[in-house]
Amino acid sequence: MPRFAANLTLMFTEVPFLDRFAEAAAAGFEAVEFLFPYDHPPEAVAERLRAHGLTQALFNLPPGDWASGERGLAALPERFEELKAGVETALAYARATGVKRLHLMAGMADRNDAKAQDSYRRAVAWTAERLEKEGLDLVLEPINARNMPGYFLNDFGYAADLIRDLALPNLKLQFDLYHCQILHGDVTMRLRALMPIIGHVQTASVPERHEPGSGEMNDAFLFAELDRLGYDGFIGCEYNPRAGTRDGLGWFAPYKGART
Repeated sequence: MPRFAANLTLMFTEVPFLDRFAEAAAAGFEAVEFLFPYDHPPEAVAERLRAHGLTQALFNLPPGDWASGERGLAALPERFEELKAGVETALAYARATGVKRLHLMAGMADRNDAKAQDSYRRAVAWTAERLEKEGLDLVLEPINARNMPGYFLNDFGYAADLIRDLALPNLKLQFDLYHCQILHGDVTMRLRALMPIIGHVQTASVPERHEPGSGEMNDAFLFAELDRLGYDGFIGCEYNPRAGTRDGLGWFAPYKGART
């Protein structure tokens, strides 16, 4: 049965961030993820995970100046040293939380720009090799241009080709069902083709990014397909609740109790 991680950046926002861990556990989630933990000390995040018996499924490496619109540094040649420093910051949180995978955001750059391509390849390879020393996976997520116009990594094929070409054992694809449907469609066949390199999965309904089952995709079929394909990781619930978070958890009821 699929196992789900509540995304605490988007879910349970009715309470402050550190209180969302308790809300997720009370709702029946066994794991959490979020965009960034860096506004809170590593020990504070780790304590909430321990207190509520939660697994940390994923978080992102530092993205640069998020408030000013930056969405990662990997494709920006002049920011490589800053990226490396951010990796070290993230590793302190990884050690505290026990997370097994981190997501590297690509940044805002033209994917046809040769310098951006070279910068991205170098950053991905360096980061994956650094994380491998810590026993961690690095995941790359294509993001659709409707939600993030100008984002460098906006194609599943490009991401898959790079992962296969670099052939680093801990470099994986972050497959967001929502982004895949908007970018390419044919989600089931892409899951089947890409499963050997998938390291994390996320979900939200299309087109409005609300609860699974509330849009055009047959989310329950896709969750069952992940089971059939042997995916044993978490599915991150990276969606915006239509109303209150708890009021929208009817979709989750059949999957409660999937703890292993």
